[in-house]
Amino acid sequence: MVISFVGWALSFIDGGAPIRQLEPIPDDVPPARGEAVPVVDIHAPGRTSSQLDFWAQPIAADISVSAQAVAAYGNAELVAEGTWPGCHISWNTLAGIGHVETRHGTYSGKLFGGSALNADGVATPPIIGIPLDGSPGVAEIPDTDGGALDGDPDFDRAVGPMQFIPESWGRFGLDANGDGVADPNQIDDAALSAAHLLCENGGDLSTPEGWTRAVHSYNMSTKYLLDVRDAAAAFALRQPAL
Repeated sequence: MVISFVGWALSFIDGGAPIRQLEPIPDDVPPARGEAVPVVDIHAPGRTSSQLDFWAQPIAADISVSAQAVAAYGNAELVAEGTWPGCHISWNTLAGIGHVETRHGTYSGKLFGGSALNADGVATPPIIGIPLDGSPGVAEIPDTDGGALDGDPDFDRAVGPMQFIPESWGRFGLDANGDGVADPNQIDDAALSAAHLLCENGGDLSTPEGWTRAVHSYNMSTKYLLDVRDAAAAFALRQPAL
């Protein structure tokens, strides 16, 4: 068995390593922009992100993110260009947020069985955070929506793929999939709403100051900012975030 294993291992010397070699992650702020999003008709009825499937599929395969999520981030970038033209937000910055928050709608906080985006782009089962009840290390945010979004009538909880608290969703939540409802559990809506929050608070995200201000408005943590930067930079290189 040992001889067989050594022979198998040596077979990779001439054929290249079996594991993908990832490039070093630059530490630039803001991170480099990801692959350009092709122009589609963002004013068409229905779920406009579906027009980006042809673009999202190969990128998704390279970065190990669902094509639905990649298309949602790309769609949000295109909408932001027309709605907040001075913002210059990139799809991979949104993907960096999505990666850190919920691994693009696939993390549930449970030991077994995470969530997944269904055919409509809705995180199922819903991703609901812990109660923001002021316990050690946790902010205190009393309920702002009667439990309508998070099921908690006492304290707010973060909801959905981009982890919006109900109070913020009330200010920034937008409908991006054309169904007439702004739903924090739906990836297109969540991605565009995150762009809204970041652009509103950051200003010009093509500058170090604007990008930093925007990400800190999502979470005032240096570690969070660095994690988002590294994920966004990895996606710009078309490789997975660690």
